[in-house]
Amino acid sequence: MASKKFKPSAKSALPFKTGNREKRQKLHITRKKALDNTRRDERFRRRREEDKDPSLREERLRKNIPLTLERKRVWDDVDRDTGDGLGLSVDVERLKRQKLEEEAQLDAEDDRGEVLETQTSEDDRDSMIDSASDSDEHTTAPPQPSSRQKSATERATSPTQSTTSTNLDLTPSALAARFPTLFSTDPPSEPKTLITTSLNSNLHHEARLLTTLFPNSVYIPRSAHRHSHKYSVREIAAFASNRSYTAVLVLKEDQKKPTGLTFVHLPKGPTFHFSINNWIEGKRLPGHGNPTDHMPELILNNFRTPLGLLTAHLFRTMFPPQPELQGRQVVTLHNQRDYIFLRRHRYVFREKRVTEKNVIGPDGKAVKGVEGIRAGLQELGPRFTMKLRRIDRGIQRGSGQEWEWQGKMEKQRTKFQL
Repeated sequence: MASKKFKPSAKSALPFKTGNREKRQKLHITRKKALDNTRRDERFRRRREEDKDPSLREERLRKNIPLTLERKRVWDDVDRDTGDGLGLSVDVERLKRQKLEEEAQLDAEDDRGEVLETQTSEDDRDSMIDSASDSDEHTTAPPQPSSRQKSATERATSPTQSTTSTNLDLTPSALAARFPTLFSTDPPSEPKTLITTSLNSNLHHEARLLTTLFPNSVYIPRSAHRHSHKYSVREIAAFASNRSYTAVLVLKEDQKKPTGLTFVHLPKGPTFHFSINNWIEGKRLPGHGNPTDHMPELILNNFRTPLGLLTAHLFRTMFPPQPELQGRQVVTLHNQRDYIFLRRHRYVFREKRVTEKNVIGPDGKAVKGVEGIRAGLQELGPRFTMKLRRIDRGIQRGSGQEWEWQGKMEKQRTKFQL
């Protein structure tokens, strides 16, 4: 019986099923070779046609874009007044752009109304009226809509690039009023972090690595000896707040591996809970470098929603506002599909080699002005991946009693929270 999905060609045998195992194997090999030959002939035929007409290759490459989850990303349909928007998947930059366009359109309509009033008051000057009407026809001509229907790739593509830098100036006012300590208008203070672990933890080496990642940080071991007091996170936060610390970081473990990070913003919270996976220290990275004590630069990528801006402001408070550029160290926090990838590098600028290409920007085009310059990167470590799980209100005795936002509430795979 012929298969419905298989299209037999002249080079293949009739695709029927048989009870003999050896014949089935030979038939499968024959059909596979026939399919490979057919695809190869199609590929060479397409290449010959594209060599004759290069526009066919450009059109094929333009349409041949994979529909990834980032390109299928959907947003919540809301107006400009979104409140704090913690539970909404809203592009803050796009809302800001729409607001500016609406204001510009209102200003243009006001100007057009003033022009019409001046035209009616000056009827005696025909030449001026004619010139004004001509200019008005040119300015008020509505744009002709495109008759070409968008493809599935273009319809599914997000309106902005997924690798854009985070603009922290676009924070909604309601979100800043809800978390005043994170969105303070005062000049940012020098960060000072207390790093500890869960009770009876074995991750002393990993905690000391975090002291090299976060500037001005100190590691204090946490014990649960039977003759000692088992300090809670709330007591540790009160201890750190009295000693001018700005944050407490708790490293969690499971089976002697890092599994979570808890950021407590002092003095009154909130508390951020992250899960950790793919922890790799610097010594295991090929061609790694050794970090220095210089204050690193901070890069925040692709935090676009109100919840993403809140998370970005948390990480901004963990690093000093003025980095030491002579150290040439940079810490990158890149958000993609709600996973935050943390990397630390040392960079150096050098001349471009003949075999290397120019620097490509987020739009896919070569960046002008840096044609002969390349940047070399050396990873310092540690590297790991974080995912935001919950945001608690203040600093609580028991975790999860009162929360501002909690993960696993969105079941749609194409909707992201950060």
